[in-house]
Amino acid sequence: MLANESYTIESLGDMLKGLVQEGNLVSGTMSQLRHKLPDTYSKVLVKTIELRKQLYVQFEYHYAKRVTHENIPMEEAGAKLTELFEHTFRQGLLRTTSEEMQVLLSKKNKVTVIRKKTAAVTANLTHNRKKQYVLEEGDPVPFLIELGIMNAEGKVLAKKYDKFRQINRFLEMVQDVLPHLPKDRTITIVDFGCGKSYLTFALYHYLAIQQSLSLNVVGLDLKADVIAHCQQLAERLEYGQLRFLVGDIAEYNELEQVDMVVTLHACDTATDAALEKAVRWGASVILSVPCCQHELFRQIDNPALAPLLSHGILKERFSALATDAARAKLLDLMGYRTQLLEFIDMEHTPKNILIRAVKGHAAADLREQWVQEYVQYRDFLHISPYLERACQDLLPPIIRQ
Repeated sequence: MLANESYTIESLGDMLKGLVQEGNLVSGTMSQLRHKLPDTYSKVLVKTIELRKQLYVQFEYHYAKRVTHENIPMEEAGAKLTELFEHTFRQGLLRTTSEEMQVLLSKKNKVTVIRKKTAAVTANLTHNRKKQYVLEEGDPVPFLIELGIMNAEGKVLAKKYDKFRQINRFLEMVQDVLPHLPKDRTITIVDFGCGKSYLTFALYHYLAIQQSLSLNVVGLDLKADVIAHCQQLAERLEYGQLRFLVGDIAEYNELEQVDMVVTLHACDTATDAALEKAVRWGASVILSVPCCQHELFRQIDNPALAPLLSHGILKERFSALATDAARAKLLDLMGYRTQLLEFIDMEHTPKNILIRAVKGHAAADLREQWVQEYVQYRDFLHISPYLERACQDLLPPIIRQ
């Protein structure tokens, strides 16, 4: 059974605030713009979600070429709904725990609400604690379509689903470090060894398109044909703040300041060369997935580890872990807070550790403890890591060999 009710915009606001604060709103869609303006969203989807054991209403803004999200506390969400109806949209469909409500507004803000009883439902809060991707399947993303990961309807191709998950996992890590990036100026990012640049394009899309940040992104790789292809794709996508250059990590000196350094699968000490560049630039954020750590394989030597080191495959894996542990501790000692995270599932590749470092000095006593830990660790394994040698002038004197 349908029921029609008339409201003023003020009484509609009171009704919406009560609906949200009482926890009855499940989801909704607002559409039909009052005025068409350049670079504005055409519709907004809303749903009640739970984040960190707190309830929010998520507002999902759909633009022509991007989708952005805003999570608003329950006590403020009713006012936001009212504002969107009053100034932006002429109609909406709201689903509550017991009914559907169609909201219609005239040019003079005369409000009609058509109610329809439905079977009792609850907001699917548990869904929001499950895996949610930064880039959702079903929403066509131009760069994913161009790279052959999605079709034009936004469906992820079966053979590319692992790559789709990898891209989203990477963006989750970028999402976590957003607070550490500058907000009052253009953000400069360098991706060393960018290769085919799946993640470079993902990074650009997330920061420039979804987050509307001003960027200067440089992708650097030694393969001229790959760089030419990536540059053509960037131009086709109209990613004006993204450019690709042929170049070597160690010899790249074009920029004086960089805010984020990304290095994914740079082989052996090329990773260390990129980390040194990042530290000397004073980068706020470093994201690095090392690859082929051979340097310490040739150095590690301790009779106490003979049962492990006498087996080539075990020594190789141990050397890789030992290398990343040394890198993480050295970054800590040079003014970073460092984490080692699983990048993608081990079933896809054993090279799945990501070093994530953000700038931030530790307390003096903790830093002294780290110095002692590193020296003992290094001497026990009889190693001399590239990153330590390259950054001698940036490390405490006690570490210098």
